[in-house]
Amino acid sequence: MSTPGRPRMSFFATFPSPAELAYGEKMRASHEEVIVSDRPRVLVFRNAMLPRSETFILAQARALKIFRPLLAAVHLSEHSLIAGREATFVTTSESAMGELARRWYWTTGCAPLFHHRLKALAPSLIHAHFAPDGATALHVQDVLQVPLVVTLHGYDVTISDSYFACNPEGRLYLARRAELWRRASAFVCVSEFIKRQAINAGFPENKLTVLYTGIDLNLFRPSDVQRDEKLILFVGRLVEKKGAFDLVRAVERLGAAGVEARVLILGDGPLRAQLELYVREHNLPCEFLGMQPAQKVRDYLRRARVFCVPSKTAEDGDSEGLGMVFAEAQAVGTPVVSYQHGGIPEVVQDGATGLLASEGDVDGLAIGLLRYLREDDLWKESSSAGTRLIRESFCLARQSRKLEELYASTLRDGQRLDF
Repeated sequence: MSTPGRPRMSFFATFPSPAELAYGEKMRASHEEVIVSDRPRVLVFRNAMLPRSETFILAQARALKIFRPLLAAVHLSEHSLIAGREATFVTTSESAMGELARRWYWTTGCAPLFHHRLKALAPSLIHAHFAPDGATALHVQDVLQVPLVVTLHGYDVTISDSYFACNPEGRLYLARRAELWRRASAFVCVSEFIKRQAINAGFPENKLTVLYTGIDLNLFRPSDVQRDEKLILFVGRLVEKKGAFDLVRAVERLGAAGVEARVLILGDGPLRAQLELYVREHNLPCEFLGMQPAQKVRDYLRRARVFCVPSKTAEDGDSEGLGMVFAEAQAVGTPVVSYQHGGIPEVVQDGATGLLASEGDVDGLAIGLLRYLREDDLWKESSSAGTRLIRESFCLARQSRKLEELYASTLRDGQRLDF
């Protein structure tokens, strides 16, 4: 579907027509405030901009104070967090031609109109999120000749190469990974766990920096909303890594022990139909609400007695880099039950702000849930400890300042771009 008032993209969005050039100038004019600002500009780049599960990327960009964020991507994500006019794209078409345009750009880096628009925005630095997106951003760096920073979030340094090889985006990444290691100025790791995984994957250790992504404490804070004393909340994609099956099996054990509880599952994904079937067949007190707006998620986090996303290692190796939703839950005073997995122990302190079972231990998961449902003193202690932890270590404003310090140091160093 084309954007209203926008000329149809020419073949592969590479050779701009006069109408397209006029549209490019209109887009440039819409960014006039950006262009005249004396704030340095950072181009926040994704292959797909921006899935609903990536609120943390948008929040981080909007929290920048010294740098002005500009958004760019190969294409617009389905159910994106942003409107098409808020970013610059290779293509916004959802047709077969749009798919061809994406693949053409990943393979060749040829999209003159897209590059023309980016040059007009004159960013000082590129910040790509996820390593495969960083590989695509090398095309942008070729044109803009500015430093590149890449954030490593999780799957990009944990899944196996054989799974990357299953799609065009992944194959591009494998082909250009060594070049990305050489040309990127810095890699931001969202946890110590991700840094260890990146080193094991071959990333240059001297370019790795651990920096937790923060959350907005003005949005995520405790409230006087009445808690539902039986409510267990799950928020996440319904994929193997997030462990929703382990949660419903733990709730099944609670029911068998005569414990009253109910589960709300917020999110969607390929495992939803199987999960719903299991819940129906076993008559479990679980309700599926699908994807929900951010405000609704915050409301449910404040109402829940306990938050549980038992993330674990998927068959392809995909692991939880950190899990910002764990920080969001604790920020509003909701204790967490999960597994000792990935970066989770860095955001959930076992025995203090939450209870972490050994990975895959469904019985241990059920015990953790039972304790928070039944033990009021433990719940209150963990609730208070969780809000303190997030305030001290995951404040968005503070963490964003650290990111901007990294941007500034990258520009100050004046590292020669090694093409």
